[in-house]
Amino acid sequence: MEIPVFVLDAFTNVAFKGNPAAVCPLMQELDDSLYQKIAAEMNLSETAFITRTNPSDTFATGSKFHLRWFTPTTEVNLCGHATLASAAALFLFEKNINSTLMFETRSGLLAVTQQKDGYLMDFPLNPPTKQVQNVEKCRTKKAAVGNNPVQDVVLSSVTKKLMIRLADSCDRSVLTNLKVDPVALLNADNSGRVKSLLITMKGSPESQPGYDFYSRVFAPWSGIPEDPVTGSAHTVLAAYWSKVLGKKIMTAYQCSSRGGKLELEVRDDGRVNISGKVTSILQGTIRL
Repeated sequence: MEIPVFVLDAFTNVAFKGNPAAVCPLMQELDDSLYQKIAAEMNLSETAFITRTNPSDTFATGSKFHLRWFTPTTEVNLCGHATLASAAALFLFEKNINSTLMFETRSGLLAVTQQKDGYLMDFPLNPPTKQVQNVEKCRTKKAAVGNNPVQDVVLSSVTKKLMIRLADSCDRSVLTNLKVDPVALLNADNSGRVKSLLITMKGSPESQPGYDFYSRVFAPWSGIPEDPVTGSAHTVLAAYWSKVLGKKIMTAYQCSSRGGKLELEVRDDGRVNISGKVTSILQGTIRL
């Protein structure tokens, strides 16, 4: 069996920045165990598998596909950067003729539209649903940010993402210099209620290049110590910061060592547009 594989860096126009994802367009479904083994072998935060919804379609002509995402250890319900990379792979390598592609996923139907300068994803908005009242007793907060001042801690129960907002008095260097121990996070919360930790802070939109907010994302519960740039996290972050800042259109930057930029537009229909660029870096074949 030969399986084409592409590796693309999402949310960047520079190689080796943003978030790398492996993308495998498949002519037929594989066993779940094989999906997981391939994802573990690729050893990236996500490997995406695309299959056709209509057997008469090709990857060049079809406009709707099935899409699944696997980390090295588990399948996930929503992934932004690997969705962006999947659409880009179909547009760039398979020469898909459509301007918009639809993906059937665990999180419903997701659309990606090719634009003049990048790609726009139509994603569900996931506002935080629960305020953590006693912040100082939150073990995850202590493990993640230590004694740094915190302004807010909220949970998105649907996505199992816990968000910690650093105080506005913190400099951006506080966020970028955090040394977060994935083992300490796992020990701090093994309840199953949290699958991802988002640490965020207010940005400086008035300065250049001008970002409305910054973030970093850690998901050791899914086998990802730190995710470089996370589209799914911004379904929560965009909802939170839109309310705080009173803005529908925002620019965000994820401050991992690789770094990545996301353009966000919170819509009135409970959805969010997430836009970004993609750079392709590898094309190959998996032989089994």
